[in-house]
Amino acid sequence: MPSRALLLVSVLLVGSALHTAAAPHPETNHDSSNETHEAKKPFPVLDLDYQRVHIPFEISVWVIFGSMMKLGFHFFPRVNSIVPESCLLMAVGLLIGGAMLVVGKDVPPVMNADVFFLFLLPPIILDAGYFLPVRPFVENLGTILTFAVIGTLWNAFFIGGLLYAICTFGAGLPLQLLPCLLFGSIISAVDPVAVLAVFEEVHINELLHILVFGESLLNDAVTLVLYHLFEEFTSAGTVTALDGFLGIISFFVVSLGGLFVGAVYGILAALITRITAHMRVVEPLFVFAASYVAYLTAEIFHLSGIMALISCAVVMKPYVEANISQKSHTTIKYFLKMWSGVSETLIFIFLGVATVGGKNLSWNTAFVMTTIALCLIARFMGVFGLTPVINRFRIVKLTNKDQFIIAYGGLRGAIAFSLGFLLDGDHLPHKDLFLTAIIAVIFFTVFIQGATIKPLVQILAVKKKQETKRTINEEIHQEYVDYLLTGVEDICGRHGDHYWMEKLSRFNERYLKRFLIAEYSGEQNQLLTFIQKREMKQAMERVEKGGRSRLPSAAPSTVSMQNIQPQMPAEEPGMSTEVKVEAMLVSNLRRMRQRNKSYSRHTLSADPFDEDVRDASLRRRVRRKEPNKYPTVSFPADTSFSGRAAAQQASGSQAQSTVPIPDNQDPVEPPQSPNPVEPPQSPDPVEPPQSPNPVEPPQSPDPVEPPQSPDPVEPPQSPDPVEPPQSPDPVEPPQSPDPVEPPQSPDSVTLVNELKKEEYLLGYAFDYDDEDDD
Repeated sequence: MPSRALLLVSVLLVGSALHTAAAPHPETNHDSSNETHEAKKPFPVLDLDYQRVHIPFEISVWVIFGSMMKLGFHFFPRVNSIVPESCLLMAVGLLIGGAMLVVGKDVPPVMNADVFFLFLLPPIILDAGYFLPVRPFVENLGTILTFAVIGTLWNAFFIGGLLYAICTFGAGLPLQLLPCLLFGSIISAVDPVAVLAVFEEVHINELLHILVFGESLLNDAVTLVLYHLFEEFTSAGTVTALDGFLGIISFFVVSLGGLFVGAVYGILAALITRITAHMRVVEPLFVFAASYVAYLTAEIFHLSGIMALISCAVVMKPYVEANISQKSHTTIKYFLKMWSGVSETLIFIFLGVATVGGKNLSWNTAFVMTTIALCLIARFMGVFGLTPVINRFRIVKLTNKDQFIIAYGGLRGAIAFSLGFLLDGDHLPHKDLFLTAIIAVIFFTVFIQGATIKPLVQILAVKKKQETKRTINEEIHQEYVDYLLTGVEDICGRHGDHYWMEKLSRFNERYLKRFLIAEYSGEQNQLLTFIQKREMKQAMERVEKGGRSRLPSAAPSTVSMQNIQPQMPAEEPGMSTEVKVEAMLVSNLRRMRQRNKSYSRHTLSADPFDEDVRDASLRRRVRRKEPNKYPTVSFPADTSFSGRAAAQQASGSQAQSTVPIPDNQDPVEPPQSPNPVEPPQSPDPVEPPQSPNPVEPPQSPDPVEPPQSPDPVEPPQSPDPVEPPQSPDPVEPPQSPDPVEPPQSPDSVTLVNELKKEEYLLGYAFDYDDEDDD
């Protein structure tokens, strides 16, 4: 090893010497006084140039550190179940900032408005919009808009107006009305990042989650309009009625403009993925690029970037997923989850670091406490005041518990901090005071409300999210109910939600899908398409679990898909996708029928541990070895039976059938005719022995008459009756010269029915062949 090290050092020295010799010499015509010589490096190949790469290097270090913190919290599930992850991340940021101050190093400005709005916020909003549950969002759109628009306006003016009154008449702070309203517009908005981080850990039910999260998404337009309006008014110093009217128009421009920009880029992404069949690798890139450009375009014109991202994701998802491959879909899903998770982690860590590293913070206890109290009061008053009006138009009413969770879940986060950071200190002398109060409200809502909302949900017994998946039966019935309600609205002449949704669906089927989806014919079977998507989704879930667990069998629609490897038919040049899916479904259903027999009482297998079955099996074995020890009961040969006895009777193998009687049972008397014909008496008649306890055959509740033979056989007449129990070989009596047809007795019918029942219950026929004995 020392020789190898010495060889390496010598190679480096030789290389440096060659580099020095090969260096160009200065021109000879230059004056020696003008010649400059740089200091020769001992190792020219090695150098320290941190300033050149410090920005990407620090970003990578922060990403790795944040991911390690997020991963480390899951090793302590007890701590993570008590304190939300967002609180722990902010605490880590506080520790990092405090450690930097103790060491004596200035805390870097890791959190500013540009970093947050341009790099950290878009991935989180894109992930939320791409996987947004569209149906619950549309069904509750009226409630969401009411809370997002009217509730946010109420919070902004209530907080700003009361702060101005308290500071003017109580606290003695020289604050004007417009700066207070500007501060109220910043602090009144619910933050989507904080709501996502807390509500996903609480596992609240879908209704409350979509109401609070939808409000946090749509109140961005109201917040931006109020922020820019009050910022302009504060700089100008005067407000007119025309300014107020233009402000109302600006709200519609900002919100609808953001939606329009997002929809345009969403359609553009769908058109591009329509022609990427020959190059699947670039499909995820177009999805990410189109979404990000839509957000930046909205920010250029001061439109709502959040609404542009949501609109772009919702518009392009159904068409893009129909065009791209399954691998591209998996790439989009996991990259969005990874990107949004890292951004969320860095946001909360940077909030903690920026809190410690803030140099221009101004603390005022009265102002901070008043702000926190007014935020809570305004939030609860707004929710409980608007809900009675909303419930008048809702089918599913919001209860008092639901209203409390909605009001208590109004968390503030990094959006308020970034907007406060953007305030101009020249026009707002109290910017430091506002920024300090914003940070205090963020920490109060995240630490206090975020940490206590989970116990409150358990105490109030609020319904939580159900992890069960909807079956195909539920999907079909949901479609049926939608069509039914659409028909009811059409009959009543009322154009409600289902009417317009049906119109939009028809427009989508006739025009948009034909234009935006490649190879769309409009003749696809919806049920086959849904089953194909469900099978693919279940296969992906199984792959995600490592293939070690079985597919979920709780849904009745997925039973036939378990442990089945679908075999696609051999592809032909002109074979369409619908034919392939139909052939696959037929193959799967055929396998299910072959594997799972249908229920029938004739094919029920007997329990081998049942005592009656064991006794019957033992009697069959003994009778097979010693058949002459068992008495028999004769019955007419024309009697029809089911099973093998009927087959043997039809083949003519036996003219008469006998039923063995075990030793542990008393012999059964043969049925008597109502008018029997007495045979000729023998001089010494022998009376057959009578059983001490004759067993009467059980009476059937509904006796069934056996079928009548067209040519009845005359009953045998025996001049000398023989005792059946004593004779080892039954003797057939001679035929009577004048037979009389006896009518069928009810007792004989009952006996035949009982024999049939015994055949089914005990599992053997009257005459056994070799296969049965084996």
